[in-house]
Amino acid sequence: VGVRLVPALAEEGSLKVLQQLRVDWPSGSGGLALPDTVSALKRALGQSPCAATWEQGPGTGVLPEDVICTVHLRSFVEQQGLVGYDPNLDVLLVTEGKLRSLAELQQAVLQCTVSNLAGTACLSLSQCQGSCCNIVHVVSCEEEFQQQQLDLLWRILDPGPHTALQKHLVCGPVKVTNPSSPIGADQYFQLRKRQMYEASVMKYGELAQDQAWTEVIDTLTVAAIRFEMLSTAHQSQITLDLEDSSISTKGTKSGAFVMYNCARLATLFDTYQRAVERGTYPPLPPASELNFSCLREEGEWLLLFNYLLPFPEVLQQAAQLPPSSKGIRITANTETVCKFLIQLSMDFSSYYNRVHILGEPFPHLFDQMFARLQLLGAVRDVFHSALATLHLPPLSQI
Repeated sequence: VGVRLVPALAEEGSLKVLQQLRVDWPSGSGGLALPDTVSALKRALGQSPCAATWEQGPGTGVLPEDVICTVHLRSFVEQQGLVGYDPNLDVLLVTEGKLRSLAELQQAVLQCTVSNLAGTACLSLSQCQGSCCNIVHVVSCEEEFQQQQLDLLWRILDPGPHTALQKHLVCGPVKVTNPSSPIGADQYFQLRKRQMYEASVMKYGELAQDQAWTEVIDTLTVAAIRFEMLSTAHQSQITLDLEDSSISTKGTKSGAFVMYNCARLATLFDTYQRAVERGTYPPLPPASELNFSCLREEGEWLLLFNYLLPFPEVLQQAAQLPPSSKGIRITANTETVCKFLIQLSMDFSSYYNRVHILGEPFPHLFDQMFARLQLLGAVRDVFHSALATLHLPPLSQI
């Protein structure tokens, strides 16, 4: 499965923030073919019975200079028997800007037939199945009305199967507590980065000013923000606390806590490997030769049955969009992986703090140590795979 993202961003500030968050977003003006696509949409607009010439009457106020015509959306919705649209949708002023937005969507769909997938973003995403693309408009609740207008305009100008498959994934509002002043995305990122650095200094002491620790702090910052944004169901409100006390390496529900436990596993296996090289422990035997009856701790079976075995189902649930429904809204389990990782980190941390994995190098203790290492190796793999779905690299130190 691939995804094509629309629209391409030309604003440098927005691209910078996305790059800091390690989001690979297309940039530019939308491609060389965009003017031709806009022209084709204008021709379709001129032939549409839903369109009418715009005449500005007295008292209508100042209107955009690039208004082309009007389109009657409500009558189109009623004629087509469409459900789920805002009842206040009525007459739309069609502008050059709206047609450019549709042109980018149109180009993504055309490319979909070549690459077998396209995506759009208000954010919108489009997924190709067979010869047809599924378009998902990912939109904030504040912009849902405008995106429904664009959806209907596209249906009017291009009554193909792909426009009939448009769905809207609506994200809830973001509320900021304790704001000293309005804060933008870049300021928010820099604030979280400073807070993560200061929290790390409190935990580990003054950090070395080298590239390795800079990368660690950057990764922790991205993890903190991703978990802050994605641990809540997309349709619910997110509340951001900007106080310095809101970010900690100890908070059990934070991205930093997840990354910390991932790093603990890396340290464990690094310590074991160095001990093997010194001859303290023998190498880990193949799994088929291990005695798993040595795993008697409740926490060990909890890790197996609550996390290792259900993990494929968790990934499937997170990636699955519901089947087509009659309305235009859909939901996605965008919070599933974050919640899974947070709970896994809590249970792993509890087990790791209680159980000594690398014991004395006595042969009669090796069976249990090997079984535990095999179990925690699988836990480490789950951490890495789950973090990869969030585009987060595992940390080997913290």
